[in-house]
Amino acid sequence: MNAGAPELVVPVSKDDHAQGRADASVTLVEYGDYQCPACGMAYPEIKRIQREFGNDLRFVFRNFPLREAHPLAHPAAEIAEACALLQRFWPMHDWLYENQDAWTAYGADGLEAGLRELGIDEDSVTDGLRDHDIGARIRADFMGGVRSGVNGTPCFFLNGHRMDGGTEVLESVLARLVDGS
Repeated sequence: MNAGAPELVVPVSKDDHAQGRADASVTLVEYGDYQCPACGMAYPEIKRIQREFGNDLRFVFRNFPLREAHPLAHPAAEIAEACALLQRFWPMHDWLYENQDAWTAYGADGLEAGLRELGIDEDSVTDGLRDHDIGARIRADFMGGVRSGVNGTPCFFLNGHRMDGGTEVLESVLARLVDGS
């Protein structure tokens, strides 16, 4: 681990967006921004790491939209959270990263294209945006990240410890944790 690296202040809970078993030996938390090019580049690596480590890894995603640098990051997070109300968070999360260049080119209209492509009812998403305090969820993720020392995206925490150095370092540390060394 990174000596002296900040710790994850807000523990992973049942309210987090998580893939993998809750009892996995390793939990990887990403604070991400859907419009961030570095997050977009990390996305396929995270997917590969998930496939490689299988049941030994639980992956958690938390919103950290950098509004000043990426004006569409917050609306994208809102759409993903509204999709979560319909049990469709992960398909939208994946679509946002897999189509990052396309939807960002079209602005907010590009986000609606994702709903159509995934067959997610736009009226239900609109209702979710209107009837639920999705902004509070995003703010809670963001502030939890700030309290944990997150100052850019993507930012990863492995078993509660911040990992600097990219996905190569993550994979190396993951392998050691899974092997028990």
